[in-house]
Amino acid sequence: MGITTLLIVVVVLAIAFDYINGFHDAANSIATIVSTKVLTPFMAVLWAALFNFVAYFVFTDHKVANTIAKTVIEEYITLEVIFAGLVAAIAWNLFTWYYGIPSSSSHTLIGGFAGSGMAYALFVGANPIDAINLSATLKIVSFIVLAPLVGMIISIIITLVIINICKKARPAVAEKWFKILQLVSSGALSFAHGGNDAQKVMGIIATALIAQGVIGSFEEMPEWVPLTCYAAIAAGTMSGGWKIVKTMGTKITKVTPLEGVSAETAGAITLGITEHFGIPVSTTHTITGSIIGVGLVKRVSAVRWGVTISLLWAWILTIPVSALLGGLTLAIIHYIL
Repeated sequence: MGITTLLIVVVVLAIAFDYINGFHDAANSIATIVSTKVLTPFMAVLWAALFNFVAYFVFTDHKVANTIAKTVIEEYITLEVIFAGLVAAIAWNLFTWYYGIPSSSSHTLIGGFAGSGMAYALFVGANPIDAINLSATLKIVSFIVLAPLVGMIISIIITLVIINICKKARPAVAEKWFKILQLVSSGALSFAHGGNDAQKVMGIIATALIAQGVIGSFEEMPEWVPLTCYAAIAAGTMSGGWKIVKTMGTKITKVTPLEGVSAETAGAITLGITEHFGIPVSTTHTITGSIIGVGLVKRVSAVRWGVTISLLWAWILTIPVSALLGGLTLAIIHYIL
């Protein structure tokens, strides 16, 4: 069918979402390095953006993108469905960013896309559940719990190992080395964040190109798609997201350079494992769990559980609220057009 105005709008919206994802989720990779004063906020976002983009040259299998593309069954995908899902995802992302809530950009996108797909099924007289790839969706939903849990466990193990190795080190010397190591761990987390999150928008754009008949399958995705997505998320990260940085870096628990290294390394390992298996997880959830883990090593009361419970509610609500917004957006399009 070729290029249409709506396809161009959808691609532009998808890239805009990727940019917003960058500044919304910048806090995930720079919060601890800023709170420990290893880097200034400006230098931290440049550092994170660099590694966001470097991931383009390494993550070439696009497994996460493929999973996202299969969230909604192909016969229920139209450009209008994708457009409505993107509008919903952008709206919820901007809302949570404005109020400094570290919600998941990944789950926002998935929820908006799934909700608009279900609404489309309803309009064509089908069962809304039939529009959803349940195996892919259940895998994604299960990692709302598993990703932060895995991040927390790994961060506890890393912290305990580091403490035992360095127990005889002089505090001033150890502090100096951990500040250097935090540059490495923060870069690794930003690298993993770029590799995981940029792929989600790649999956949406590829789905739009398939729906319009521009390409025949996911494997035929043109190279400009991943290149643009990685560039967009890196540019967004450079724009920062200071309200969420404050929540992630100081409100959950006080983080030292040692703990920053542990949390960031745990987050990077978790994201690397899930990317290998093509599971789209939330960077926000993963690093939050990792930060909680380093807090628990000190004592249970070191974690500000009131803040953590508030974050948990945002996690629980993100997919259903985004799905509702996606469905409502498609309904408006359906009745207007």
